[in-house]
Amino acid sequence: MCNLYRMERAPDAIVGLARELGIAVDFPEGVPNFQPRDVRITERAPILRASSADSARLELVERRWSWPAPNGKPVFNFRGEGRRFDPAERCVVLADGFYEFTAPDDAKAKKKDRWLFTWPGHEWFGIAGLQRSEAPVGEAFTMLTCPPGPDVEPYHNRQVVLLSPADCFAWLDPAEAAERFVQPLPMGSLAVARA
Repeated sequence: MCNLYRMERAPDAIVGLARELGIAVDFPEGVPNFQPRDVRITERAPILRASSADSARLELVERRWSWPAPNGKPVFNFRGEGRRFDPAERCVVLADGFYEFTAPDDAKAKKKDRWLFTWPGHEWFGIAGLQRSEAPVGEAFTMLTCPPGPDVEPYHNRQVVLLSPADCFAWLDPAEAAERFVQPLPMGSLAVARA
């Protein structure tokens, strides 16, 4: 399951696309300094969400990735199929790559092999997410997952729900049914390389 993703261009790019489409994006906590990096569980990272003050506007904020489950383990991925999600809980995790890990080819190696997945034709994309306020961490987000598509299946038995740039805005539209987004991409959509 995705427990590491890459964010190099996504925040600036999504704000630029929103402006082109005439969609207002606010920074209610000020404009954060988005540093290009790999994002790990429990770190803070940017998400796009509907504004609580004005449903016609969106907000770009930083939140923690994962909230604690009752057993104390982090909820960083959340099974998406067969569920309905309140539009107020939906968010978009901004990314331009995500990683999966497999057993190393060399049985003597101590580290797993790491694979970077990117979406050719898209400088950036979104990952469908949910946001909640959970004690003791406050507001946090998790990523939705679905069965793996053919590009991910050789590496993992689940995958994150990917959104094209246009679908990032549709995912946040309360009129859109979540079910249409919770599915893998067709074969050949993703590029994979050893990282």
